[in-house]
Amino acid sequence: MPSDRKMNSTAACMAFMMEGCEMKKVRSNSRMYNRYFLLDPDMRWLRWEPSKKDSEKAKLEIKSIKEVRLGKKTPVLRSNGLSDQFPEECAFSIIYGDNYESLDLVASTADVVSTWVMGLRYLVSYGRHMVGVAEPSQPSVRTSWIGSVFDLADPERQGHIDLFRATQIIKGLNPGMRESRIELKFKELQKAKDCYGEGIDLDTFVEAYCELCTRSEIFFLLVQFSSNKEYLDSKDLMIFVEVEQGVEGVTEEMCREIVHKYEPSAEGRNNGYLSIDGFTHYLLSSECHIFDPQHKHVCQDMTQPLSHYYINSSHNASLLEDHYWGSSDLSSYVRALRMGCRSLEVVVWDGPDCEPVVYVGSSVASQLAFCKILDVINQYAFESSEYPLILCLVTHCSVPQQRVMAQHLKKILGDKLHIESPNLEDHYLPSPDKLKGKVLIKGKRLPTDSQDSEGEVTDEEEGFEMSRRMMGVDDKDHLNGIGCKRLRLCKELSDLVTLCKSVQFRDFEMSKREQKHWEICSFNEVDANRFANEFPEDFVSYNKRFLSRVYPTPMRIDASNMNPQDFWKCGCQIVAMNYQTPGLMMDLNLGWFRQNGNCGYVLRPAIMREEVSYFSANARDSLPGVSAQLLHIKVISGQNLPKPRGSAAKGDVVEPYIYVEIHGIPADCAEQRTKTVSQNGDNPIFDESFEFQINLPELAVLRFVVLDDDYIGDEFIGQYTIPFECLLPGYRHVPLQSLTGEFLPNTTLFVHVAITNRRGGGKAHKRGLSVRKGRKAREYTSTKTTGIKVVDELFRASTQPLREATDLRENVQNAMVSFKELCGLTPAANMKQCILTVSSWLMNSERVLRVTVDLSEAYPTMEAHGPIPELLRKVLTAYDTMIQTSRTLIESADGVYSKLTQAQRAGLDFHEDLHRIGAREGLKGRKLQKAMESYAWNITVLKGQADLLKHAKGEAMDTLRQIHCAAHSCGLAKNGASTSPASPLLPPLHPRPLHTIHETESDSTTLH
Repeated sequence: MPSDRKMNSTAACMAFMMEGCEMKKVRSNSRMYNRYFLLDPDMRWLRWEPSKKDSEKAKLEIKSIKEVRLGKKTPVLRSNGLSDQFPEECAFSIIYGDNYESLDLVASTADVVSTWVMGLRYLVSYGRHMVGVAEPSQPSVRTSWIGSVFDLADPERQGHIDLFRATQIIKGLNPGMRESRIELKFKELQKAKDCYGEGIDLDTFVEAYCELCTRSEIFFLLVQFSSNKEYLDSKDLMIFVEVEQGVEGVTEEMCREIVHKYEPSAEGRNNGYLSIDGFTHYLLSSECHIFDPQHKHVCQDMTQPLSHYYINSSHNASLLEDHYWGSSDLSSYVRALRMGCRSLEVVVWDGPDCEPVVYVGSSVASQLAFCKILDVINQYAFESSEYPLILCLVTHCSVPQQRVMAQHLKKILGDKLHIESPNLEDHYLPSPDKLKGKVLIKGKRLPTDSQDSEGEVTDEEEGFEMSRRMMGVDDKDHLNGIGCKRLRLCKELSDLVTLCKSVQFRDFEMSKREQKHWEICSFNEVDANRFANEFPEDFVSYNKRFLSRVYPTPMRIDASNMNPQDFWKCGCQIVAMNYQTPGLMMDLNLGWFRQNGNCGYVLRPAIMREEVSYFSANARDSLPGVSAQLLHIKVISGQNLPKPRGSAAKGDVVEPYIYVEIHGIPADCAEQRTKTVSQNGDNPIFDESFEFQINLPELAVLRFVVLDDDYIGDEFIGQYTIPFECLLPGYRHVPLQSLTGEFLPNTTLFVHVAITNRRGGGKAHKRGLSVRKGRKAREYTSTKTTGIKVVDELFRASTQPLREATDLRENVQNAMVSFKELCGLTPAANMKQCILTVSSWLMNSERVLRVTVDLSEAYPTMEAHGPIPELLRKVLTAYDTMIQTSRTLIESADGVYSKLTQAQRAGLDFHEDLHRIGAREGLKGRKLQKAMESYAWNITVLKGQADLLKHAKGEAMDTLRQIHCAAHSCGLAKNGASTSPASPLLPPLHPRPLHTIHETESDSTTLH
């Protein structure tokens, strides 16, 4: 298809199909043949040539088509011999005839596929008489509305308006569109009509608007869901919002509100339908943003100990640039606090007139008075977040000026200053909720029993390390990468340090024995990296109870940033970032902390908080007890992509491509890129799909990066970073941000998101299962031998319930995937889409087929009334298998769950004495350590498998709710059964015996 040819109406699709194009016809023997396909002028037949068949046989009647499937959704296209030879976006299948046979085709581009699929679906739904290939006798709703806009600009009814006015109107309706592009389109149309240079008449204005403002990918989507030609009525919209966007409890009233809010034409609003323009406005609105709005507010449990949260932290907040040439400025503190920062570093030195000052490195020339910084902190500390602010004091002052510091802190911060001593009986720090509105001072503290007005402490903070580097002092007495010297500290300043006393880190074993929960260690990034690589399990365990702060090495004189994910994966709470330096690392940090209302605190994954659990920071595979998820991303298009800032190459031409990146634990880190779209930044179409396995969803971050492809060097256009937990499913627009974090006006990506579970579990609104496993391929999670007899006997007894839990979950998984594939859908589809597909088959059938869903029982049955085709019979059989396995899961889950939790509790009884029991049985050194790790692994497995089973039961219940809702929406409910979408009341039936549901070959269960 020519790149400049835009499909902005069904008429354009029909015209293209009548011209025809070459595609590959795929046979069941996996061979492909080039054929030329075209639509007959009377739109009754689809023909192809050349062919060995008689010309009368090389055709397909349009009215015999049951369904048009996009992608590799038949056994022929899914076969191993072909699956890697062409991309998903270039394949489609035509299902036809009473036996539901398939004509499988592969096109040269995704655009060609979209055109054929849109046109054929339109013909199947509305018939050839509904297609306005010729000029319609009555203007459409859209044409009438555009005409009314033109009339408002032409009050004197001259029949034309000037070019500038016409351009401004279209730009006003589409703010991101370039004026030069609009003007060029008007001039092209005028030249084609031999009226170049004259005023813009109504026909030219309407044509220009339709060509410029119709996004073909959205028009394709509208036609797919529309039952009323080229607009969506309330019922169409309700199905789209509920089925595709994953919104629960959608009503027709909600859809009417959407129409009223986004439909530009008065006729559309009055009649309750959404035109292509209204649909585009809706998809661009905040309601279809990729970020889950629930996460715009504090949505996590804030009553856990402080050490259980990641804390947004700034390093050298006073600097505007790098450590050598950067100047200090009060606005840097304001900016950091407004961006949700909850840990600020303040490096204090002796100043003139006994007034302490703040500066970093060699920026002596731009000193800031300590009291002025406190004034700013006092004013802005809790403007963006009510949760505690940690003030990291790095003190290089003499004792007299330390006393001045203490006076300023107490006078300026007043009641905000936390001065209560820690509770010696506690084992963990208080929660952020208990410390709301408080400023915690992190710094050195004199011994509790000291009665002197001042004393000596070690100074091993990063400020001293930097000062040593500035002075060219050789490293001596080096420990944890930090120089050590003695420092005089006054009691007044010491007493203000309560819950964050800075201490020197020696090793994990000593910390476990001696460190108090209110003591905090600081780690140079080099040493933190070494601990993460050499002692990953110990580092995670250490951070369950204690706060740790990681700061950049002084070698980063350009104020570049370290990768926070390298330390978050170890559980390090405070990873200090140079806020003044934009780029990938800062994008990850700011994107990450959006997920909890940008309050500066994010709850760490459960596996990293539980006292007894096994987690390695360097895990490169799925984790015990954590549900791996599959993220399906389809990058559809981009909108109004600007020329990279400062770029002079290629004039105004943009040739964009997109990187889709996953950041998280090592097992999850991955990236994939789209093709480059040549010379199109206005609305480039990518149409490429990617799949990522996410083993620890709670720590994963998704990042979109848009670059301009240039032979000199690819240049940055925009990016967006979002935590995995904040993703919404469905068709979504992604707002792009500049290098410095500002949102680029009217610049977006259009994507489709689906999240499915690999082995069950996950969020309720991110449902669906993937990857069927038969008995031979089934992987059973097992416990490990510790070498301690009494403990091993206990864990060995849990083998059977672990296997039962796996069978319950994966039997449902296999049954669901079989049902979805028979419906011609991918494993990423939800149950509503499956029911909707079955309903469309019944509606498009030439003969009367009646299938209903009986909702009167807790487990709805799908029943056929009269003879039905073989495929539909297989679908009903697969549906029944899915319902029966779901029923077995729901009715058996509680008993198995109880066995697993009892085994876990019994195992935890050994926790306190495990070291002593192991030593008594002769284990020591590495063997004893290995026994402790195996014990933690087993506890994690038991808890994790119990949680997965609990989640699987919840999802099975949710599947039943989806069936209830979809059956009513599609009119399949038997005898108008109750419409309540509430949880079905399950009868207390006896648990059923477990039998493995084998994976079956696709060819024997789906279309032939």
